Amino acid sequence: MKSLIRKKAPVFKAPAVINGNEIVSDFSLEQYIGKKYVVFFFYPMDFTFVCPTELHAFQEKLTEFEKRNVALVACSVDSEQSHFAWLHQEKNKGGIKGVTYPIVSDFTKTISQNYGVLAADYLTVEGTSVCIGEPVAYRGLFLIDKKGIIRHATINDLPLGRNVEEVLRTVDALQHFEEYGEVCPANWSKGKDALKASNESVADYLSHH
Repeated sequence: MKSLIRKKAPVFKAPAVINGNEIVSDFSLEQYIGKKYVVFFFYPMDFTFVCPTELHAFQEKLTEFEKRNVALVACSVDSEQSHFAWLHQEKNKGGIKGVTYPIVSDFTKTISQNYGVLAADYLTVEGTSVCIGEPVAYRGLFLIDKKGIIRHATINDLPLGRNVEEVLRTVDALQHFEEYGEVCPANWSKGKDALKASNESVADYLSHH
């Protein structure tokens, strides 16, 4: 699948659990367009081992994302009822109680497919649909700007947990570029010097795409 960078984030409406305790039937990222940046991340499954460490790690930094006007949204192929149950299970028992950002249900697996993170292919063999691979989402993460455009994407294999500080650093880099027109070199972090684009037309082009 081609990269989604600089493309409109695929649109969807799906069930989700919001605020840790409320199920909604038609959650959409479109509500944030023109208002907030979005970090939209996929994880493989509820009630697993690495996944709760990631969801709690994002929750622990929720205030930092909110300071940057970023909405956190998670997604997996589990049902909204599964999300709800997991959200009510204590952390010391493997649950994610205390997570308050939305968790989307991709029970049909179409969201994962459209974002290019589904760890399976469905083939028709002699008239029968066959699943090749694991029908769960890889650890995909997408940074979406206020225009609804994807500006950053990473996809980890199932065993590889993510670094939340790196996600914040990437948000800072995008916002620095948008504010100052400066590009951010390797290992840049907020407060360090960035670089003036050598060609103003390049910065102008990037700022409009």
